[in-house]
Amino acid sequence: MGVESFVVIHNIAKRHNVGTLARSATAFGVSELILVGRRDFNAFGSHGSTSHLRFRHFHSLIDARLYLKEKDCDICGVEITDDAVAVNQHPFKKSTAFLLGNEGTGLSAKECEICDFFVYIPQYGGGTASLNVTVAASIILHHFGVWAGFPERNRDGNKFLVAEKPVKQVRRNYCTETTESLIEERKARRENAFHGFFDESGKESSPSNLLDALFGS
Repeated sequence: MGVESFVVIHNIAKRHNVGTLARSATAFGVSELILVGRRDFNAFGSHGSTSHLRFRHFHSLIDARLYLKEKDCDICGVEITDDAVAVNQHPFKKSTAFLLGNEGTGLSAKECEICDFFVYIPQYGGGTASLNVTVAASIILHHFGVWAGFPERNRDGNKFLVAEKPVKQVRRNYCTETTESLIEERKARRENAFHGFFDESGKESSPSNLLDALFGS
């Protein structure tokens, strides 16, 4: 298999941004969207693109990193750091997973620890300090696609052709998992409270926790 790109979502404050991220991910040839921590998300803004994208879930950043390293994949943090390289310089070497920070605080120290390198998006106007996370992701993923030489999608008139949806359809506002991994997640949540990824009350009926509603029956 050739060069691939991945998007890692961890600690994004506005869950509806995931749907818009999924739309950009499908447009720019992302192989998988990886959710770390919380599994549920708001698909608003995806315009059906979640049906064309593979999702994968991990309980921790360490687990996600191990998976990506098994695929011989670099992890690139999208953040303005002292050693960050402008994305238009295309400092890529192989398959890459892009880790985007929280909309307000950026990447945490723990998130930076798993990154192999960092890129930032140069700005030329003085009206804002940063970009919306979905806008930033679109710019980064487009640059990677150009560097990787992804083939441009065919067009029909003034729109790009949309692939047929998979025959098997599931409601795309969560990332599915096996029963075994679900049991492991519940155990980890009891022990560690997931560091705020789930409702602090820890109640199974919490509206932010779709585990029982989706997998309990």
